[in-house]
Amino acid sequence: MPSVPTMLGSTTITRRLVLAGPLSSLPITAPNRFSTLSRGFSLAPRLSQKPYSTASADAASNPSQTPPPRSRFRRFAGFTTIAVFAFTAGLVYQTSKTVSRMMTVNLTTDEETLSAFVPHDAFSKEVDEYIRTHPLAVSLRENPAFTESRPHMKIPEHLRARTLTGGTLSGPDKIVAPPLVFCEDGGKSLVSLFYLGPSLCGHPGIVHGGLLATLLDEAMGRCCFPALPNKVGVTANLSLDYRKPAMAGNYAVLRAETVKVEGRKAWVEGRIETLPEEGREPMVLVEAKALFIEPKQAAAMSTLYNITN
Repeated sequence: MPSVPTMLGSTTITRRLVLAGPLSSLPITAPNRFSTLSRGFSLAPRLSQKPYSTASADAASNPSQTPPPRSRFRRFAGFTTIAVFAFTAGLVYQTSKTVSRMMTVNLTTDEETLSAFVPHDAFSKEVDEYIRTHPLAVSLRENPAFTESRPHMKIPEHLRARTLTGGTLSGPDKIVAPPLVFCEDGGKSLVSLFYLGPSLCGHPGIVHGGLLATLLDEAMGRCCFPALPNKVGVTANLSLDYRKPAMAGNYAVLRAETVKVEGRKAWVEGRIETLPEEGREPMVLVEAKALFIEPKQAAAMSTLYNITN
């Protein structure tokens, strides 16, 4: 057998030739370098006999057996359904828990609210005394058609702190004492007396117009609710006309009157004016008109409303 070239390129060609032919055809007496070369490449048949899996090949040859991927829309719809269900379940549970806790509270009567407020300092005591003994309050108290109360004091204490006018806006330099309210029977009219402190301003020294709107909205609703079938409603429309700046650090009186009722709808007019000394004319600060509508599910809301009204 001719000698094998020792150059790198030639050696490569020789190895390829050896692999192409059967190793058994090589003579046993071949030179050592051929024997070494044969032993080095005798692993090729063994590697070709290594077992392997045909799963991927079968899947590729039979694409119809591969399950189709789930669409993004179906996955999105599934996740959304689960999220909505979890949110609804949590909301219903928390609401029922809150309502059941509120239902266990003993409701305060109108008469009991009059003694529920305890002044926390000398000034709040002075304000409370001035409101209760004002000639307007005295005359309304003597009128049997009106019922006197402090509605904010009906709200349980742990809930009152979370209300706007009964909690957040109430206290020193704000609404110093809970408004003293006189309601006429049948939801005909309402009169409320209160003091507005210097911490309720928009412009310096002038009470914020949004606060006046809030007081009117709340009082006008309380005025007309007894005239509605289930004694509860929500604000559908509220319009205001500001006449004069409401100066902070002064007493004021709010007057509301139910002017029309049709089924579940009630129209109310109201105003806030100064509370002057006896013999002086009040000055109108803001006037308002509002429409209140009783919700269709008012029968279920009326029990809850009684707790906060």
